[in-house]
This record gives sequence, C-alpha cells and structure tokens, in this order.
Amino acid sequence: MEILNLTERVKNTIQLGESHFREFKSALEGRPEKKVPRQVKKICEDIGEALVSFANADGGELLVGVEDNGDITGVPHSEEDIETMLNAFKSHVHENSNLPMLNHVKLNIDGHLILFFAVAKGTSEIYQLPDGRCVRRQDKSTVPAPMNKILFERQEVKSREFDREFVDGALSTDLDLSLVQSMADTYLRGMSVEKYIQQIGLGEYTGNGLRLRRAALLLFAKDIQRWHPRSQVRIIKVNGTELQSGEKYNVLSDEIVSGNIFELLVKSWESLRPFLAFKTEFGLDAKFEQKYIYPELACREALVNAIAHRDYVIQNGIDVFIFDDRMEIKSPGVLLSTISLTDLLLLKNVHESRNSLIAKILRENKIMRELGEGMRRIFELMEEFELSRPTIASVDNYFNVTLYHRSVYSPKENEWLNLFERFYLSNLQKKIVVLGMNDRLISPSDIYQALNTNDRNIYDREVTALRVTGILKEIRTNAEASKMARVNNRKKQAIPRFKIEVPSLDTSFSSVSELAIFVANLPDNIDEESLEQYFRHCGTIERLIVPRDKHNGNKGRGFAFIWFKTEDELKNGLKLNGSILDGRVLRISQYSPPNKVKARRYGRIVKK
Repeated sequence: MEILNLTERVKNTIQLGESHFREFKSALEGRPEKKVPRQVKKICEDIGEALVSFANADGGELLVGVEDNGDITGVPHSEEDIETMLNAFKSHVHENSNLPMLNHVKLNIDGHLILFFAVAKGTSEIYQLPDGRCVRRQDKSTVPAPMNKILFERQEVKSREFDREFVDGALSTDLDLSLVQSMADTYLRGMSVEKYIQQIGLGEYTGNGLRLRRAALLLFAKDIQRWHPRSQVRIIKVNGTELQSGEKYNVLSDEIVSGNIFELLVKSWESLRPFLAFKTEFGLDAKFEQKYIYPELACREALVNAIAHRDYVIQNGIDVFIFDDRMEIKSPGVLLSTISLTDLLLLKNVHESRNSLIAKILRENKIMRELGEGMRRIFELMEEFELSRPTIASVDNYFNVTLYHRSVYSPKENEWLNLFERFYLSNLQKKIVVLGMNDRLISPSDIYQALNTNDRNIYDREVTALRVTGILKEIRTNAEASKMARVNNRKKQAIPRFKIEVPSLDTSFSSVSELAIFVANLPDNIDEESLEQYFRHCGTIERLIVPRDKHNGNKGRGFAFIWFKTEDELKNGLKLNGSILDGRVLRISQYSPPNKVKARRYGRIVKK
C-alpha cells in the first residue's frame, strides 16, 4: 500500500495550479524587488473568506505562502503570527459557523514554510463571515451568495453526502485498476492508483488500509451491481407518441445498460446513438444520406448530465424514452432546492453539484459541463437544428429533459422556406425570410427582434447576405425611411424597408449560368490569397471577389463571391458550408447575381 505523504500531495496541488477546488494566497506584499510580510489581520481575513467560500461550494484547499502563478515564497512571520493564521478558520468566520475542516497545518516545502488548509463541502448549514456575509467558490473566484440561494433542504442532505461516504469492506481491488491507472497517468504521469485515489479525495489511508468513498465505487467499480444495483440506463423505443399497456403495449425495444459511471457514459451512448439517425435525405451528391433527427451533442449532454447529477440514494435507474416525436430523459432525484427551473429555462449559468466528488472527477477529465452550462448548450443546439425548445420538469422524484423532433416553424412556414432551399440559408437568414410571408413588408426592428439581438454586425451580415442573393429587396432607401419617420413621428427602425422576393423558377440548380457561391461570416481581415487557398481544393477558381469597406481601412465586409469552372466544383464549394476559417463558421450558399455589373461593383476581380 502506498501512502500519499501530505507534503507530496501539496506539491502535486501546487503543480496543478488554482482551480474551482484550489486557491493560493501570498503572505507578502510590496514591490517585486522589496517584498515585506503582509499584515496578519489581512491574511486571516483572506483565510476565513476562502474557507467559507469553499465550504459553501464543493470544498477545496487553500495554500498560504504560494503566489498565484505557483511560486512558493513562504510565510516569513513569527511563530505566534503563524498560530494566529492557523486558527483563522475559527476566529475569522461567523461565531455560529463551524467549518468542516479536514486540515490546517504548516508544512515545509522546498525550504519554505507554508500553511495548508483543506475544507469539505458543507451539507448541514450555510457558512458566513464575521460580518454576516455569505460567499461561495465559483470557478477560480469567490463571489457573494445570498443565503436563500444556497439553503439546504433537509431531504437533500443525504443525497449530497452519499458519494462522499466511506464504504466498509470496499478495497482498491474492487476497482477497475486499469481504468483508474489511466486516469492517474492523465492527472500526473507516474502516479500510482493508491496515491491518485487519495489525491483526488476518493479515499483516505488509515491504520486499517485505504478506505474508499462511495464515489470511487460509483466511478470505477469492477462489479457495480455489488455496490449499486441500479447504476443503469434503460433505453425504451416506443412505437407512437404515447406509451400504451396491456394489449396495446407498443414498446419496440427495451435495453438496460449497467456499469460504473465511466462504463455507463460509453455504453449507454453507444446504445442510444443509433436511434438518433433514422432520417434519410437525398444529398447534394445525388446519394441518400443519413441525418440526425436530434443534435448528437445535445443528446449526449443530456445523458451525461443525467448520469452525473442523478440522486444515487434513490434505487432507480435512468430511463430514456424514445417516442416518434420526442425523447424523454428521466433522471432519479428532483432538482436541488438551490437551482430553479426558471433559472435553467432562462439559460443562466447556475452551478450546483449534488454529487460533488463525481462532478469534480468528470469535470477535471473534461467529460461534463456544470448543470447550468450544459443545459444552456442543449437549448442552443436545438435552436441551431431549428427544433422546438426543450422542456424540463422536476416532478415525482425525477428530473426530466424532453427533446422534441419538431420544427420551430409551422407547416406553412416550412413550405415557404422550401422555396429558398437551394440558397442554403443560415438559421438567422431563415428567420428573416419567414418575416416576409404573405407579402409582409419588413422593418429593421422586425429583423432585430426575429434575430433576438441588438448586434449591428449580426444584422449587417445576415441582411447583406440576403440582399446580394436577391432574396431581400429594398423598397425604401435609408433617406426615405428617415423622412417617413419624421412625418409619422415614428422611430426610423420601425419603418418598413424590405420585402422578400421568391426566387424565379428558371434559376434552378442545374440551369445556373453563373457557377458562383456566396460566402458569409468571413473575418474582416481575410485577404484574397488566403481565401483562394482555402477553396482551391474544390476545383478551378475562375473569379474571386472580396468586397471591401473603403471608409473603414479597406477592411473586408464579411462576405465574398467565388466562381468555379464546373458544376461539380460548385457543389464542392457548397459542401464547405458550416466549415471553420480563422475561428468563424462559414455560411455558404449558391449565388445568382441579378446582373454581373452589380456584382463587380462590390470589389475587384483577383483571378480570371
């Protein structure tokens, strides 16, 4: 058995740097060339604030005598001052706060004396500073936290403590040692399994050997059934939109995947993924293509959140129901009292982990996001796929996420958008085009509202793209709109200036005389040579135009035109829609200029 020496553990902590679980504090102040010891009172205040913030979050470690960059500068104070600092966890917190301390010691690291504090995550109370303030750790910062935001409900205490409980009779040999070793090597190469388990807080060495916390078994157990029989995901495919029983029972398949958390993450995703790809469409290259009916990443995010944040005290598994029109992911355990459905629906970045140790390991291995961030990403991905907004619910001891296979557009709106299909409109461009149904005239205010933004750059990018393709027609100039606004005492942005024009039927894909594409969302510093190089593998480039703004340093206007020699080369160019150039996602559509003279006015031809 290898015991992780506390000094060695602290050295490892310093190497890893500051994080949500670690903070360094200097004991010095002053100019770099003339550092002096900081006031003991100030250091004690820092200690109290850091420990309270960790205890109100997910627990953590504080090192005094270490700079933010990890340099060890030590604590050059007297023994009496050092004792005062070591007791700051009692003297510099509220008199009614009793922090769940794990360590408060002085250590000698590389010839420097430092102070090491470790505090667990609180489960039974909210901790305060002497003046009554409440703070908590968020990423690498200490932020104010109103008590009503982090008050614990009694019924949550057990579920919050569950993954941190020690399990009698559990040995390191009960773990999948090859899996743990791979994690240890990723953490710090050469670290043993025993030391890794201690370093990340999943176990502690006692006189009777290494004692494992329940999180270690949930994450790494060889035989999870022995420790948690319902560590599982059940995937049910239903024929129809409602689950029936008896003679009308309509379940097509019912599969249960079991395993430790790392196994569940892999196996349940492998089992679920095939159900996401049964929509077949005729692609540009005249071949049938399988398309995902839900965004893959949104489904994976929802599954990972369910596995990481479920209540493991409840002896039920995770259920995934796949209906014809939706997917429901039901995770045991209602939403924590510190998180509201409203905040999640408003896509606020709320942060709370029921299973703090499990979340810590998954997060540090970059497997999961926090609940608020992950939920926001799910909503964003569904919107990108033009699917209806997900719904979430916290009822009947379950937290449910429902993803819908349903367009955000009505059948009539989709019929209208189909008329513009060959232009490969972006999601934002489609929102503008829908505004113009039934010959409705469109104002700039209408467009800003449809795009849900006040960003002028986004407005210009999408409007310009639609105008140069001839879809968005100007019916009133800027000067005419200003005059009408004055006459009618209205805001100029509320004056209709555009209408949508349906593309003519004689400009079908196969009959385009100008084999050109329109490329939008380009960086404004793009040059013709770089753009030509990016598209060169598509085929012979006959002509390339990058429009420039003469009144703004001749910078690019964010879009370009490219002409190819053959129709196949044009198709190759269109396939780059959604690709990334200099960090920008390109929006590419076929371009059919109303006349060549207008297209030439946008910029100079760089290649013929």
